[in-house]
Amino acid sequence: MDVLVSGKTSFKIEVPYTLFETGEKGPKPLIVYLHGRGQYLDLFKKKTEALHELNAYHLYIQGPYPELTHTPDREKIGFSWYLYNGKQGSFVKSLEYTAEFIQEIIDGVVPFIKVTRLCMIGYSMGGYQGGYFALSRWKHTNELIVIGGRIKTEVVSENGWQNLKHLNVLALHGAGDEQVLPGPQQDSIRIMKEQGLHAEFESVDGGHALTPDILASALRWLKKMGY
Repeated sequence: MDVLVSGKTSFKIEVPYTLFETGEKGPKPLIVYLHGRGQYLDLFKKKTEALHELNAYHLYIQGPYPELTHTPDREKIGFSWYLYNGKQGSFVKSLEYTAEFIQEIIDGVVPFIKVTRLCMIGYSMGGYQGGYFALSRWKHTNELIVIGGRIKTEVVSENGWQNLKHLNVLALHGAGDEQVLPGPQQDSIRIMKEQGLHAEFESVDGGHALTPDILASALRWLKKMGY
């Protein structure tokens, strides 16, 4: 068999997102929510209802990659944020590809609202993606909350830290998390502190789960940041 043509082309799918407003009308922060692996937009919105008391815009985005193997409810397909084949180069490339997709959505909604600052909140797999977004899109991000994930500080160049001095970071982690160990995330926060960022690590009772205690800690921190 002779191969006449071999190449690559793009394939696009529609990915849902939801933007709504809570509190008084007028200029306010924009909070972007990235769910965990195997979750989906409506589920994550329900799980994070505790944060809806804030006076803010809330933007929920669904992961672009279908994830069938980690869906607890087979009637509803879960989704992922990136593809990971064990190679760091491919991992970062996938994070960047999805970060572009997230940025496109944000750029599309911002002209219609009055945003004073932006906070990225990511849980588990969404935390990896949210951390990458904040470090690579530092002009757009003011606050970052990563829950049960790890901020990949290795993607920042030696000179790149100067651009991130304004970033406020909170890492929340279950003390008994055996799926994503807390140690590497503590190391990431230590590195960020050494580079002059306002970064905090908080250990919360529980494992790899989006618990009421974790959400309460996130809410307290956001209020402390002026949300």
